[in-house]
Amino acid sequence: MIYTIITSFIVIASILLVGVVLVQNSKGGGLSSGFAAQNQIMGVKKTTDFIEKATWILVGVVVFLSVVSAGFIPTQNKIQSSELDGQIENVMNTNPTNTPDFGGSDAAEK
Repeated sequence: MIYTIITSFIVIASILLVGVVLVQNSKGGGLSSGFAAQNQIMGVKKTTDFIEKATWILVGVVVFLSVVSAGFIPTQNKIQSSELDGQIENVMNTNPTNTPDFGGSDAAEK
């Protein structure tokens, strides 16, 4: 249950991260190039700072949640023995002397 919630948050943060990265321009323009006026509340410098901080925060959230989710990976409640263990147990029950039976005793009797 917790694992699926954490995984959902990772997916949401990853989608937001993709969106923030696509808004950025590789040459430093991006969303800030659309603000031509100097009197904007969020100027060019503040817009790029916000986008850069948002990128790093989302990267940190994805990494942190990925590490935390490793601790909540669902496991089985009871450890079940493998088929080989069951076969060994059956052989031990049918041959209580614990000696191997190679089929030689049947051939000698005939």
